[in-house]
Amino acid sequence: MGSPFNLVLVSDDSAKAASLAMECFSLVDSLNRIFSDYDSSSELSLLNAQAGKVARPVSSRLWKIILQSKEAHRQSSHAFDITVGPLSRLWRKARKEKKFPDSIHIAQARELVGFEHLQMNPSDSSVLLEKTGMLLDLGGIAKGYTAQEVIRFLQTRGITQALLDAGGDMAMSQAPQGTSGWTIAINIPENTDKLLPRRLLLQNKAVATSGDVYQYMEHEGKKYSHIVDPRSGYGIASQRNVTVIADDGALADWLATACSILSITEAKRLAIKMKAEVLITELKHNRIMYHATPGFNRYWKT
Repeated sequence: MGSPFNLVLVSDDSAKAASLAMECFSLVDSLNRIFSDYDSSSELSLLNAQAGKVARPVSSRLWKIILQSKEAHRQSSHAFDITVGPLSRLWRKARKEKKFPDSIHIAQARELVGFEHLQMNPSDSSVLLEKTGMLLDLGGIAKGYTAQEVIRFLQTRGITQALLDAGGDMAMSQAPQGTSGWTIAINIPENTDKLLPRRLLLQNKAVATSGDVYQYMEHEGKKYSHIVDPRSGYGIASQRNVTVIADDGALADWLATACSILSITEAKRLAIKMKAEVLITELKHNRIMYHATPGFNRYWKT
């Protein structure tokens, strides 16, 4: 899925731990073969290849994540949209070639975006992308979903202390023995190696952070994130970090994306509605500004 995956698990048997770790990464590989748009042979890529042609029956996992994405689209007032693929592909190419996309190409890509152009038939779990050139992009939900699935798998095997970090989207079970939680750091906006002075202390939660520190492009003095607003067609330029704490990895993942696109007020309102917490940090005049839902503070490590 274009990201590193790191696993920490606690066991009293090193051979068992090594074996379970291999099973976990096999699970990750199997989900990657479903969800990744970096793999031309993945189930998602094969579905995208049928855009504008015929409906394609999909696996239960792909059906579930598309259904969840549709609900996320509704709850986020269309800020989160997996049909954004033509735009994200356009901006991915622009970053690679260091060439800012022109307004004509952005307008053309926007014509292919919208859940109204996606048909789902529950009777046979088939999906149709109505327009040729449509592309589904699960980058804002699949890593969190996968992290949570790994934690669920480990729990079925009796491992109750584990953390899966899927490129910054984390899911975890109970705290390691002798601790009050997993200690999680958050980087300062626009900085790859400096961290906020405080740490989070979490267990049985998921946490996701979105920002533009790693993937962005600059044009005429403005910085555009890899996160694309499907409503405008442009990468967001707010230069802020969004951290979401939720009970589920997929929820934390898509909320972090949606809350990066929405205004601060809208983002906080959405997080509360979804029974999650959000922290938005931004740099203004070289000072860090904090905006958080009321319940976020209880997760800071004292």
